[in-house]
Amino acid sequence: MRITIDNPASAPRPLGPYSQVARVELDGGGALLYLSGQIAEGDGVAAQSRGIFETLSALLEAHGATLDDVINIRTFMTDLDGLPEYAAVRARFLTATPPTSTTVEVPRLFRPQALIEIDVVAAVPAP
Repeated sequence: MRITIDNPASAPRPLGPYSQVARVELDGGGALLYLSGQIAEGDGVAAQSRGIFETLSALLEAHGATLDDVINIRTFMTDLDGLPEYAAVRARFLTATPPTSTTVEVPRLFRPQALIEIDVVAAVPAP
């Protein structure tokens, strides 16, 4: 098993001292991608959600994957009243079979303006 941890140059830079992607090569081909939680700037849950999914898409693309390859998504929201807005944006970006999912309300995120944070795991098929 080989593990690569990086911050792809083709995606937005991380907002702190952490790596955005851990790639685990699987025996027999393919890989699992573990993406760090992402936040985005914007006014409101919908705008932040769009920005997050755009970043997630860029990170996945840098490793030969797309949002269709996501097998697990975890969402942290500071107010679940914004769930309908998030769900509408999520439905536009995640159009394949829905991945396994967890959504929880948290009192705050690491940046005061952040309303939502999302991390994903994706399975990259063997070439």
